[in-house]
Amino acid sequence: MKRTGILNADLCGALARLGHTDLVLVADCGMPIPAGVPVVDLALVHGIPRFEQVLDALTSEMVFQHCIAAEEAEGAPAGAWLAERFDGIEYISHEDLKALSASAKLFIRTGEATPYANAALVCGVSF
Repeated sequence: MKRTGILNADLCGALARLGHTDLVLVADCGMPIPAGVPVVDLALVHGIPRFEQVLDALTSEMVFQHCIAAEEAEGAPAGAWLAERFDGIEYISHEDLKALSASAKLFIRTGEATPYANAALVCGVSF
């Protein structure tokens, strides 16, 4: 039994399989899930779990070297949440982010119902 960190077994296993430069898409409950990408669906009801909570859990266990978000998030609540956690966010169109999500190694669906609360996180290394 784990003492700390992410307890969801499916999420723990999926995170353990990621490598340097792999892409993880953390998404609100409305983001289309691309075909063929493994999904860990954490959504329970609207707002649970929140996008911020999932980001905090992920960044406490993983190293991410880069964050990509939709231009529409910049200046919105979702953009502020990302700016608190990542330096130098790359902004692309929401349509481009949806297209990029097809190359993700993992899609994590949250219960977030705030527009544009989606981010592509690029895995880094701890050394």
